Amino acid sequence: MSEKSKREYLESSRARYPARNRAGKSLLIDEVSDVFGWHRKHTIKALNGQVSLGDHAKKRGSKPTYGVVETEVILAIWKLSEQPCGLRLKATLPSWLGSYQKHHGKLSVALRDRITNYSARTLERITRPHRLSGERGRLGRKTGRTSHRLKTLIPVQCGPQEVDRPGWMEADTVSHGGGSSSGEFLWSLTLTDLHTGWTELGALWGNSGSEVRAGLENIEKRMPFGLLGFDCDNGSEFLNTVLEHYLLTRDRPPKWTRSRPYKKNDQAHVEQKNFTHVRQLLGYGRYGEIELKVLVDDLYESAWLPLRNHFTPVMKLIEKIREGSRVKKIYDKPGSPYQRLLDCAEVEEKTKRDLRKEHRQFDPIDLARSVEEKLAVIFKRVDRIEEERAELQAWAEEEPEESRPVTAIPPAADLRGVVPPVAAAPSVTPPRKSRPKLANKPKKQQKPNKSWVS
Repeated sequence: MSEKSKREYLESSRARYPARNRAGKSLLIDEVSDVFGWHRKHTIKALNGQVSLGDHAKKRGSKPTYGVVETEVILAIWKLSEQPCGLRLKATLPSWLGSYQKHHGKLSVALRDRITNYSARTLERITRPHRLSGERGRLGRKTGRTSHRLKTLIPVQCGPQEVDRPGWMEADTVSHGGGSSSGEFLWSLTLTDLHTGWTELGALWGNSGSEVRAGLENIEKRMPFGLLGFDCDNGSEFLNTVLEHYLLTRDRPPKWTRSRPYKKNDQAHVEQKNFTHVRQLLGYGRYGEIELKVLVDDLYESAWLPLRNHFTPVMKLIEKIREGSRVKKIYDKPGSPYQRLLDCAEVEEKTKRDLRKEHRQFDPIDLARSVEEKLAVIFKRVDRIEEERAELQAWAEEEPEESRPVTAIPPAADLRGVVPPVAAAPSVTPPRKSRPKLANKPKKQQKPNKSWVS
């Protein structure tokens, strides 16, 4: 029964209910209870007009405790912090309120306490009307051949890894070719720590082994911890002699492992960061100019990575419990990668002091605004490249000059400096003659088979 039919049936039952006697009302209550599956007490309230259906139904429960001022503050921080879920937003608000007061004025103590005491479900209700639903873009494609010799040397790592300290990294590359693998274009190198969620990014021009080596070297210089493990996929950008020499010839080489072919869930952590840290930031367009590498690297290092690593909480999956056909996932308390590094007992105190000193120099709202400003410059450059490519394509699709008819030169004209027209070379095969269209022959009528019955 549709919602419209339910409303019409309920209104009809309400009109008949007052005119009936006690026995008739009891029968009508039984009938409506069977139709809707309601309890008799609920049916009596509905027939008396105390319960409605659809948009006119009265909302139950207590009234919301948040007003316009609280919603404005929460939405401002939520949008600048890349629109996290309710659980991560609850962990984000305490660290962002100080920066919000610096830019928008001081808030009262009671208002700050109300904002920080809201539950994750309340924050979800506040932000739900403002969430955007976007369509999936084009997916990039991998290029290159893999090294079969290194496949025999590098062991396969599948399943979850239990680590107790930072430094065990998953690595992957993201193509910015706009759905095409032809020509040279920009790539992004992504490294994610399994223990803390600390993520590092680097821009590459192409996905050759030398470019990946240079990008990995720059990332290691700014990481707050050493590289203990390096888990990659089976692409040729990783399985090559250049990276082999860089990783395995050092004094303390990291443990180098690879995932199973065509099993992206073996690298679930870095695959997630490929979307949240790269695709959601730069999109799926083509970055086909080498000058964009400097701009994207500056965006990563100076604004985007400090914002994500210092001020964006992440959650780690602790346990999965299967209940029949459903899987229940249990996560730990949300915390930023910076906070997880400070809470880790295996990190040296000198490293923690350096991290605290670096953290005090950052302001989350300034970083979020810097990300938008740098993105505007990059997108403006990409749009200009796309316009030039469209103009070249339109020019190439125009009619070539060779196919245009050659105009006759008048005999009295001055022929100095004029290139004479070149006649077409003779062909060995004679030109095809157009055959006259013949009338279709009438189809032969098939004679019916005669069957003799004895």
